[in-house]
Amino acid sequence: MTDILSMTYEKLLDLVTTDLSEKRFRADQIFTWLHQRRVKSFDEMTDLSKPLRDRLSKEAFITYPKIIKKLSSKLDGTIKYLFEMADGERIESVLMRYKTGLSVCLSSEAGCPMGCRFCASAQNGKSRDLTPGEILSQLYSIEDDIGERVSHAVLMGTGEPLDNYENVISFLHIVSDKRGQDMSLRNVTLSTCGIAPNIKRLAGEGLPITLALSLHSPIQSEREKIMPIAKVYPLTDVMEACRYYFEKTKRRVTLEYSLMKGVNDRDVDVEALKKITKDFPCHVNLIPVNPVREASFKAPGHSEVLDFRKKVEKCGINVTIRRELGRDIEGSCGQLRNAPAKNNERKS
Repeated sequence: MTDILSMTYEKLLDLVTTDLSEKRFRADQIFTWLHQRRVKSFDEMTDLSKPLRDRLSKEAFITYPKIIKKLSSKLDGTIKYLFEMADGERIESVLMRYKTGLSVCLSSEAGCPMGCRFCASAQNGKSRDLTPGEILSQLYSIEDDIGERVSHAVLMGTGEPLDNYENVISFLHIVSDKRGQDMSLRNVTLSTCGIAPNIKRLAGEGLPITLALSLHSPIQSEREKIMPIAKVYPLTDVMEACRYYFEKTKRRVTLEYSLMKGVNDRDVDVEALKKITKDFPCHVNLIPVNPVREASFKAPGHSEVLDFRKKVEKCGINVTIRRELGRDIEGSCGQLRNAPAKNNERKS
């Protein structure tokens, strides 16, 4: 059976007109029911004939994740969700409140194959890719839960988006379709550990999203220690791909930099960062590393973070410090999914 939430409008149109031998406008009706009215069953599509609804039920299915646990921050209104998919796999999503609107951090895989040592998402490896519909339904489930519209999305949750390339691209087409959610792709950020060939491939998609590279160290040997993927895609290749992305799209690349005390907050790191960003119009986003139960990395003190920022700014690099959200609920992804099952009751 077909996961109908995973179908772009074009694929749905083909299903309706070719497989079901229905007229084109039926595809528009179904797309509206799915992506504007958010129905959970074909029986709710009341402007379709009963025979067509019955055929759809035999050909396709609509699936939404179940909220297993929900944590709300008392500090800033951040809400962290643990979802269970239809096959029992669990993933996490986070709702964040900004002055510019609501943003959701979405997972693209169940687990993660990248193995970054400071990240809870990578502790148990990857189980499988998420479908476009499973990525999308995280957003829809959160909107349904809070009764508000989300304006921004970041693919920074569990998983490596460019490792699940085709499904992520389909998700981007669906979420930005004017017949449905109509989210501006300029409000979407995709974060990658640095799969260089797919960064270049993404540059050719014609999608005006923001690319964020999880850099975390500007020194190849040090990056390999904390990010095993760096052994496969060396920093020289990754930065060349990012430069290509900028040249092709004219979209400035963000370099995410999780500050870890004694690991990547030294003067030598500042000099290396200056070298790899020379003549490259990028933006460095400093992120004091989130404490993770399975790792020993610690964030520098607040004054040390400010000092590191000043040193980077003196190099002529555009740099900001990410606002910390959800600290009191372990806001970084992976920690709820890794928690013992007995603790996964719903809370709010």
